Amino acid sequence: MKKSLFLLSFLTISAFTFMLNAQGQHVRKQIELLKCDTLFTNSVTGIMVMDSKGNTVASWNPDLPLLTASTMKTISTGLILKALGPDYQFSTKIAHDGIIKNGVLYGNLYIVGGADPTLGSRDTVAIDIEKIFEQWYDFIASAGIERINGSIVADDRFFTDEDIHPSWSWSNIGPSFGSGASGLSFCENSQYIKFVPGRNEGDDVIIESVYPEVPGMIFVNRLTTSSSSGNERVSYYVSELDKKGEFRGSIPAGKDSLVIQISNKFGPLACAFEFKKFLTQKGTKVSREILYASDLENAPNQESLAILGESLSPPLFSIINVTNRISNNFYAETFFKMLGKIYTSVGSYDSSRVAALRLMQDIGLKTRGYRQDDGSGLSRQNYVSARFFCKFFSKMKEFDIFDEYFVSFPQPGGPGTLKGVLGNADPLKKSRIHAKSGSLSGVRCYAGYVEREQGEIWTFAILTNNYSEKTSTMQPGIEAFLESMIK
Repeated sequence: MKKSLFLLSFLTISAFTFMLNAQGQHVRKQIELLKCDTLFTNSVTGIMVMDSKGNTVASWNPDLPLLTASTMKTISTGLILKALGPDYQFSTKIAHDGIIKNGVLYGNLYIVGGADPTLGSRDTVAIDIEKIFEQWYDFIASAGIERINGSIVADDRFFTDEDIHPSWSWSNIGPSFGSGASGLSFCENSQYIKFVPGRNEGDDVIIESVYPEVPGMIFVNRLTTSSSSGNERVSYYVSELDKKGEFRGSIPAGKDSLVIQISNKFGPLACAFEFKKFLTQKGTKVSREILYASDLENAPNQESLAILGESLSPPLFSIINVTNRISNNFYAETFFKMLGKIYTSVGSYDSSRVAALRLMQDIGLKTRGYRQDDGSGLSRQNYVSARFFCKFFSKMKEFDIFDEYFVSFPQPGGPGTLKGVLGNADPLKKSRIHAKSGSLSGVRCYAGYVEREQGEIWTFAILTNNYSEKTSTMQPGIEAFLESMIK
């Protein structure tokens, strides 16, 4: 009897091992090819493919902590979804610190931020800002306020005042993807600048419009008009220390206009200023200039303010869907800071690092091979191993929020950042890949899930760092690996 049980167990294990080997042979073969490819041997590559039971299908340097680029967003979105739930909505409150008499508010009106990343966003997930402003106006009108004898205060105290992550590159903080999260954000803390080039090469380029406006903001415009056969070359440099930004580069002649989205380090003020303009159009006068809450001497605590009403964001799961699908840095930075706010009551990068580690421990994940410094992956101080990514993805499958998490991952050929990936592959086969891509200079990564024909779901990560060639040169080898998982 014992012999029979032993033989049955042996045969079962052998059959499982054979099946696992058969399923992974294409992947292992492709990894061996990458090991012989000088493009990859002259860089640093970590690969891990794990089956639904946590067994290794194939690997190469799986425990090397490597730069993640935007694949870090899969961790930020997973953690915040677990912490807050898919139906959570961010709140923005309208409040005051004075008294209302005969239609006049004697005091300041506050826009109290609750870190809503979609407030004023042009993304389709966001509620139109005119509707939000109308809602805020209704709160004010319902309170009988027809005039404000005070300021509109941009109250961004929900998060610590640190718009720029200290490890972000100087060249990355001017473009819109370098916008940091604040307690009161607006228009994804970015601005849209409309330029009009000259007719001839060498002519000045004119700034025609700016939205949203920041009062007191100065733009130094060093753009010139280039030849009509040239390319757009526009760089923007700004810091959070001064309301001054500088444009450098050129725009080709012959263009009617060009709209460029840039980072705005004074998003709370932009929100207050645009709302003040809206109130003026409605006939509600505001007697004083807009302010930050920090500009006030002895600013009242948020808890002591008289709340007139609040507006709510779309549900969290819909914002996460956008974050992973189009790789929205700003939303991801907001999620990371929210972790710190939830677990330590302080919405800062330092507190968020602590909170992320605490949450990893709470869900039963060891943090070997994991270091997270920001939410989006823009920092070059993020280091995660391919094995940790797979373990994290496997852990997410255990929770009731997995469906919302899983559908947020882009698919090759579908909408989002993977639209052009595996262009010649069978559409039905490549749609079984659900993955997040990531790119920085010398960094190209993919991480996510693969639906197997048998109904099993694999987890995987391929992280390539420190290559000297163009990313387009590395891409065929990476895509060959991705395709090997769906053969």
